[in-house]
Amino acid sequence: MTSAIPEKPALEGLEATWREVWEREGTFRFDRDAALAAGKDAVFSVDTPPPTASGSLHIGHVFSYTHMDLVARYQRMSGKHLFFPMGWDDNGLPTERRVQNYYGVRCDPTLPYVHDFVPPQEGGEGTSGKAADQQPISRRNFVELCERLTAEDEKQFEELWRTLGLSVDWALTYRTIGDEAQRAAQRAFLRNLARGEAYQADAPTLWDVTFRTAVAQAELEDKEQPAAYHRVSFHTPDGGTIEIETTRPELLPACVALVAHPDDERYQGLFGTTVTTPIFGVEVPVLAHHLAQKDKGSGIAMICTFGDVTDVVWWRELDLPNRAIIGFDGRILPESPAEGLFTDAGRAAYAELAGKTVFSAKARIVELLGESGDLIGEPRKISHPVKFFEKGDKPLEIVSTRQWYIANGARDAELKERLLAAGREIDFHPDFMRVRYENWVGGLTGDWLISRQRFFGVPIPVWYPLDADGEPVRERPIVPTEASLPVDPSSDAAPGYEESQRGVPGGFVGELDIMDTWATSSLTPQIAGGWETDPELFGLVFPYALRSQGQDIIRTWLFSTVLRAQLEHGETPWKHAGISGFIVDPDRKKMSKSKGNVVTPQGLLEEHGSDAVRYWAASSRLGTDAAFDPQNPKQIKIGRRLAIKVLNAAKFVYSFPYPEGAAVTEPLDLDMLSELARVIDQATRAYEEYDHARALEVTEQFFWTFCDDYLELVKERAYTGEGAGQASAVAALRAAINVLLRLLAPVLPFATEEVWRWTHEGSVHTATWPTVLELGALSEPRGLLPAVSAALIGIRRAKTDAKASQKTDVLSATLAGPAMLAEAAGDLRAVGRIARLDLVTADEVAVTDVVLAEVAE
Repeated sequence: MTSAIPEKPALEGLEATWREVWEREGTFRFDRDAALAAGKDAVFSVDTPPPTASGSLHIGHVFSYTHMDLVARYQRMSGKHLFFPMGWDDNGLPTERRVQNYYGVRCDPTLPYVHDFVPPQEGGEGTSGKAADQQPISRRNFVELCERLTAEDEKQFEELWRTLGLSVDWALTYRTIGDEAQRAAQRAFLRNLARGEAYQADAPTLWDVTFRTAVAQAELEDKEQPAAYHRVSFHTPDGGTIEIETTRPELLPACVALVAHPDDERYQGLFGTTVTTPIFGVEVPVLAHHLAQKDKGSGIAMICTFGDVTDVVWWRELDLPNRAIIGFDGRILPESPAEGLFTDAGRAAYAELAGKTVFSAKARIVELLGESGDLIGEPRKISHPVKFFEKGDKPLEIVSTRQWYIANGARDAELKERLLAAGREIDFHPDFMRVRYENWVGGLTGDWLISRQRFFGVPIPVWYPLDADGEPVRERPIVPTEASLPVDPSSDAAPGYEESQRGVPGGFVGELDIMDTWATSSLTPQIAGGWETDPELFGLVFPYALRSQGQDIIRTWLFSTVLRAQLEHGETPWKHAGISGFIVDPDRKKMSKSKGNVVTPQGLLEEHGSDAVRYWAASSRLGTDAAFDPQNPKQIKIGRRLAIKVLNAAKFVYSFPYPEGAAVTEPLDLDMLSELARVIDQATRAYEEYDHARALEVTEQFFWTFCDDYLELVKERAYTGEGAGQASAVAALRAAINVLLRLLAPVLPFATEEVWRWTHEGSVHTATWPTVLELGALSEPRGLLPAVSAALIGIRRAKTDAKASQKTDVLSATLAGPAMLAEAAGDLRAVGRIARLDLVTADEVAVTDVVLAEVAE
């Protein structure tokens, strides 16, 4: 369809108009039949990041998703068949926390299901968010509320993405908690298990005491916290003492050794001997290890089970006992594994600590150390980084639990090399982002912990037989067939058993843990592409052409997707990885929800328009951080000005009479098209190199020269000229607008679509990307347009210096400049209102000089 040229073109309302047309016409629909006919090489598939469907999208999402859409739109116009799905990451901790606060509930798996349950609130206003203030409900009721709220959030997300103009195929949507996603995640896990890549182990585990769940290495965040070093005396058999410094004196009951560097001469005589812990009187060895730091504290440290990840390394490598005292709730356990080793005074002291939080226990142990005389001096205050769950608000503890893991190369040199080789096969944009991937792979210290002690997620698909005493035999898990997936072991009976046998000796028990959300999101190429359920489609789109994402999830989403593809398919999941930078506030601090400085985009889209916001995102190169000030969004305002100018300049061009069969013949017009041909070449190469900002830069530079100079120069000829000169001007103007609309279409999809439909059937977004050949401008530009632009600037400056209006008629003027200006003398006379223009050839003149000899009154 074509539309009439409005009397006053405006940006307002374009989003609603054209997104409805695109949906009706199927503009961005993946044409599977055509793609199959064209072949795999003609398909450009995008592994789209599924945003977390809990809460609201922020400006960082708009930034990175626009970068992805720019590539997709260019590839579509270049003739590729776009497979561009959209997923929603709707399971995991963020969703659970939002549901708790929104409905005022918390999950208690021991409670029965309540039909037609009505939550105590909706909206979360005026609530404390504390568990004690939330109504406990069954797991099934809780999951139903999670599904209800995420469905609403997803509608809002889709509305925002459509308003922004993302050119995804909305028929290709999926949910990471949906049946297809669960089926894919469980199938991949079962195959990992069958190949020996997935396994269970009892091990020290990073634990969030708020969420009561294990946390993987990729989910850690260091936060600077205040602390204090306490200097504490341990006692040697000869009556002497050894002083250590610790920030965690409350872990003294869990101390299993002292450790110093093997080269530290101060302690070499003590290696192999024992010392006694203060207060508790437990004998522990003094050992050597290269990770001990000679220049930290007194140079000798206590090893506790477990104060930090270094304790875990020492415990494992030195083969020490486990005497952990912190429970899953973050409190000191009622009984210590070392209680039988304590003195009577030690048992009395421990009884005082039992049940306390680590903070209360620390305060009491410091008092006890002071009373015993084992605290040396006053605590020394410091600030140091402490590990947190990235979504948590309390420091992590390390507890001993049985968890599920997937091999990730940390303990397998051959797999690690395969993952590094896969990283080298992927074209990172920008290339330096590859180093972040390689550093992550090289720095892994343990396999990928995938089990979570939560409720809303993909269930781990195993059951365990119960022995005659009713104890689970975890070494012999029961697994389902792939045909039966998805399954939920907490409610489905194990294969070969009846539900009545659940929990009874000789029966079975279901695994209650769910998978980490990344264990599902790491399979987005498989989920969206129909792995195993649609082999024809999967063969067409996998490996994908592009993964586009933020740099902060290289260690999680990018790495885990590469890992799963290597384990399952033995190849990389995509050819290209486009990595966006961060959005930072005016103080150059990264915007994030946890810092409270995020900006939601809805108001910006309403005030400035989607094209303006997209322009802001497109102005930043991949991998580059962008500062954003919501109080003064300069780049967005510049983008809006550009979009408005596209509307007005095109309307102006289309107002000129256009003779049938008009051809471009005038030197200035030909040179303008030659300049434009160079822009096409530069913009095309930039998009091919994933440099959308460069493509926009060269296009925008030319567009403003075209509007401010060329259009001004030829408008008189286009309006009132005659014959070939007038026809040449109009033909050149229309040809330029035709090309510029397509060059700007990826960035300004709404304004360019509006103008394109004034004169064309169909969408600009399915039009062919412009080429040099279509302009018929095969020669190199001679520089006539820049020279004429400089002359025009000189004429304007001369009038300003003469304190004359730009509309003032000039009887005569002298122009110093290149000889080629003679070819455009008529246009210069017309736009400058100069009756007689004399040209003095001066090729060496860098800036054209103009002298107004006679100015009319």
